[in-house]
Amino acid sequence: METQTLEELEEEFAAPDAVLSLRTRTAELNGLHATVAAGDAAATERQHAKGKLTARERVDLLLDPGTFQEVEQLRRHRATGFGLEDRRPHTDGVVGGWGTVEGRTVFVYAHDFRIFGGALGEAHAAKIHKVMDLALAAGAPLVSLNDGAGARIQEGVTALAGYGGIFQRNTRASGVIPQISVMLGPCAGGAAYSPALTDFVFMVRETSQMFITGPDVIQAVTGEQVTQNGLGGADVHAGTSGVAHFAYDDEETCLEEVRHLITLLPANSTEEPPAVACDDPADRPGDTLLDLVPADPQRPYDMRHVVREVLDDGDLMEVHEHWAGNVICALGRIDGRTVGVVANQPMVLAGVLDIHASEKAARFVQLCDAFNIPLVTLVDVPGFLPGVDQEHGGIIRHGAKLLYAYCNATVPRIQVILRKAYGGAYIVMDSRSIGTDLSYAWPANEIAVMGAEGAANVVFRRQIAASDDPEATRQQLVKEYKAELMHPYYAAERGLVDDVIDPARTRAVLAAGLAMLRTKTVALPHRKHGNQPA
Repeated sequence: METQTLEELEEEFAAPDAVLSLRTRTAELNGLHATVAAGDAAATERQHAKGKLTARERVDLLLDPGTFQEVEQLRRHRATGFGLEDRRPHTDGVVGGWGTVEGRTVFVYAHDFRIFGGALGEAHAAKIHKVMDLALAAGAPLVSLNDGAGARIQEGVTALAGYGGIFQRNTRASGVIPQISVMLGPCAGGAAYSPALTDFVFMVRETSQMFITGPDVIQAVTGEQVTQNGLGGADVHAGTSGVAHFAYDDEETCLEEVRHLITLLPANSTEEPPAVACDDPADRPGDTLLDLVPADPQRPYDMRHVVREVLDDGDLMEVHEHWAGNVICALGRIDGRTVGVVANQPMVLAGVLDIHASEKAARFVQLCDAFNIPLVTLVDVPGFLPGVDQEHGGIIRHGAKLLYAYCNATVPRIQVILRKAYGGAYIVMDSRSIGTDLSYAWPANEIAVMGAEGAANVVFRRQIAASDDPEATRQQLVKEYKAELMHPYYAAERGLVDDVIDPARTRAVLAAGLAMLRTKTVALPHRKHGNQPA
């Protein structure tokens, strides 16, 4: 039958003398659904001209083919005046429902920029609330595909209240189900707080932006001139602010990576991450590790090579790759099971911990603990970054966040000390003293309060000063200090590491330890919640 307009269908359904067969009405209903799904052709063309996909095209890329089940497709806003009474499109600018990713249920909602610029109104918000409630009730991941112009001005405070309902649900779902925000267009003002409350934020270069106040307002208030991308583009948030965890060049790649991330996560906090068949032997020797890490503690190397060597097939998904590069946080698998890896990166700032690295690692540790992902910590850390700016910026407070996160974590935890581990940073990087289940060290490890040079200058200051040859005396005392307190087996002799291992066996040792810890249980004191450092 010929497709009718929405107005013609509504008039026909509303006619008092309309007596149509169920078959006829069903055919008309199918036509209505098809018309709504197709949307306005001109608006679709405008969306494509911007290099952007439509909401439904995005949903189709995210979910397994043919699995999307839409809710409230025919919902419309109430006529409120201010130019909206004659513009009441179905869906009200958001598409929502559920489907599967690799056969596992996932909920999704996607702003439709073709309708009111994706702006949020009362009905629009109610649809999102519905999807979020269903996701929490079903215990399944929630993905939001964001491409909207903020609150719908014509609906006033009801639009703002809609955002409040989203924020409340984001918070209630935090740590219960994985929440993933994908930025595929603008996200300004209060709307930006929902992604900030979720577990992961993905962005697409050139087409997505996030900011609280836009360039025009900033220029009016401060006189600063900046473009939208310069203010809140993907690279800004992935590399400078740390708001975005991932940034990609196009929507297709971005959504494919979202699918990959979902396969690494459990459906909810009561389940384990899915295990997969693995052809990479758990006891595969890693002889290349013997050449990757220099014996000289001052020489840098790329810790990513070490991480890849111990993970299945060298496959890792690095979180916050472009922000706080002195620490690596990544998801991968060992023996077919998801693990979270936290590792110092000697290639950046010698791998020290600073404010941003502490924040980055702390949130990642909390995420892994919330979703039953075991933690592997690879340590090569010279300490915390010294400096007035770090102290005034609150390195004590921010460093305590990482300490708190590890101490609070109940998932299996294994620490491996590759080379050096000095001072408070050694303690913070999941040492035995703060509760790691197993601690191992490579045979070139140095665990100490500080490096031998600095320690000798402090401990033997008077002896060096009184010597006829201070430099020769200092060098001799450095060697003695190393031999007595920094030799590779000092910590093992005192039970602070479980074993000193052959680096080539690192993967095998980790796999065996994680297998043993799979049934780990922890009894915690009753409390409403902790009060972590701000």
